[in-house]
Amino acid sequence: MALINLQSFQFYSSSVRTCRSLGTLRKTLNHLSDQGRQLRSWCCGSSVFGTVLSRIRFQYVFCRKYHAEPWNQPNSIMGTVHLHRDAGNRSKSDGKWMDEQNFFMELNSLNSSNELFKFLSSLEVISDTMAAAALQRICEFEVADSGLKNPEAILENEVFRALCFQFEHESQKLSDTGLVTALQALIKLRVDPWSTLIVRLVSETQERLDKGQLTIRNLCILGESVLDLEGPGCTMLEQIVNQVQGKKVEEWTTEDIAMVYGMLQMSITEGGQYQDLLNHMNNITLTLAPQLSPKLISRILKALVVLDQTQAIPLVIRLCKDSVRHVPRFTDDELVNVLGAFMHFGHTDQFFTEALERLVPKSSFTMNPEAVSKVMQYCCRKLIHSKPIFDAVAESFAYNADKYTPRQIAECIVPFGTLNYLPPSAPSVFRKLERILNAHFTQFQPHTLLNLLHSCTLIERYPVNFLAKIFNPIFLQQLQAQTPGLNRFVLSQLTQLFLTVTLECPFYEGPKLLPKYRVKSFLIPGCSLESSVDVHLYNRVKTGLVDLLGTKMYFASRVLTPYCYTLDVEIKLDEEGFVLPTTEYEEVHRRLALCIDGQKRFCHNNHSLLGTEAIKQRHLQLLGYEVVQIPFFEFETLGNSREIVEYLHKKIFPHTYRLNW
Repeated sequence: MALINLQSFQFYSSSVRTCRSLGTLRKTLNHLSDQGRQLRSWCCGSSVFGTVLSRIRFQYVFCRKYHAEPWNQPNSIMGTVHLHRDAGNRSKSDGKWMDEQNFFMELNSLNSSNELFKFLSSLEVISDTMAAAALQRICEFEVADSGLKNPEAILENEVFRALCFQFEHESQKLSDTGLVTALQALIKLRVDPWSTLIVRLVSETQERLDKGQLTIRNLCILGESVLDLEGPGCTMLEQIVNQVQGKKVEEWTTEDIAMVYGMLQMSITEGGQYQDLLNHMNNITLTLAPQLSPKLISRILKALVVLDQTQAIPLVIRLCKDSVRHVPRFTDDELVNVLGAFMHFGHTDQFFTEALERLVPKSSFTMNPEAVSKVMQYCCRKLIHSKPIFDAVAESFAYNADKYTPRQIAECIVPFGTLNYLPPSAPSVFRKLERILNAHFTQFQPHTLLNLLHSCTLIERYPVNFLAKIFNPIFLQQLQAQTPGLNRFVLSQLTQLFLTVTLECPFYEGPKLLPKYRVKSFLIPGCSLESSVDVHLYNRVKTGLVDLLGTKMYFASRVLTPYCYTLDVEIKLDEEGFVLPTTEYEEVHRRLALCIDGQKRFCHNNHSLLGTEAIKQRHLQLLGYEVVQIPFFEFETLGNSREIVEYLHKKIFPHTYRLNW
């Protein structure tokens, strides 16, 4: 294990800060040279130091050998980083030392990079594993999806450069763990991959990899680093995976298994690759499931989703079941992974939903937007109508909506329409939504925006102020250009939006949807705004109607109306209430639309009608139909044909004591 000395760097870094001009720089160089330190300056591509300095920003550090190298990439360190060559050879007794246990406890208690650098500067000697852990902690503070949050403050920090120098010049003395962990952290921190620092570390890891002595953990860390550097398919990564395959899975720890899953999810480029290894891991993980922590459950479920391990359903079910007791302990990111697995593999667990119903009302204001939107997406996909979750999310959305991305906003709002639920805080929610749309309309993807506005109409919240933009030919062209384009389902949404504003917003005088974009039927095989009738339930109702009306000629089935909706059953009545044959068109005074609502037309966990079915019945009433709902949960309680006939009579002719036909 190599020891890293931090204090000897401070004299040289202080010299750097004093060099603000070329004259001062030369004086400092001469002063250091007089003390027996051999210094040299290096300018890239120019013999005129002042000219280069005026055109290129220089990154420089003082040490036994001085290097000033050009840096024209804001998120990368270019070239080498140096400290005193003998710094790593100091013994523990030469300076202030902290044992690793106390060091890691202190490291995990820090809240920023500045605190971390201040802590490190108070130490003189640390081990390479401690230094590598410090770099990893910097990553946690500073690395975001878009890059480093404050690259200059990190990459120019004297303590950071001291660490880099030691790793560069003591690479052969580093422990395996210190070497691969430091390499991973430096790559995450956007250190230039062609710098001497990275090249030396990669070269050293290759030598150790060739010896075949790296542990599973270190192989996985190295594999992730190689993926970041070169991407999948590189020779070094293939060598790493081959060595992993040569290890005995039965001897791995749960942490090792999770790390291998994580590496494979990033390295596999085609289906079936390394499937034998995955099958073995899936079987072993199933036996170890009770030992997995919340963090490991989340990581493994995420990998199973990315790897699309549909053949590992027993493992998925077991992990999902075990996740129920961990719901309060999952971090937001871990919960997102677990919810993603539930949705991807189509698994539903009542106890998991109940755990969410206990968690979300207490945490909705503090959960990050991605976690909140993922909870709502889970409820929407599984058709779970949860008042505690929806009310809590609605209140937090009205307060925190400005923190949400357009996609997250849609994922939060669409379930209200899909599941036909209007929360108590609906006025404030939709006022907030309208403000966001007014301010950021163009930031929403066309299909996301259409889904959002269409879902609002399902619960009688009409986006009248935005319909002119939706029906605009330019917006329709944008829909066409974006996948899935203007397919039948999208055209159905546009048509229903137009029908809604026509029937329910007669005051709207803006642009109309052009006829060429309108469909004739909302019932589309595979993906539809209407659900097809449940065949078994329909056959039972049809038999009862024949017994009630005497013959099938008095009712029609699956009738397509001029308004795109398909009626399950239509019955025509004359002015006196007598039933007319289906072939009669002139004497029709009333039309009854029987909605034979099977289980698929309701939410999964209660008898709340889905939004698309609710708007259908609402529109049929506005179009003059008398809607008669026959829900499955009422009809299934009927035992014999007599009970069915009596039930249908009360439903269809509630005010008639004898049948008229």
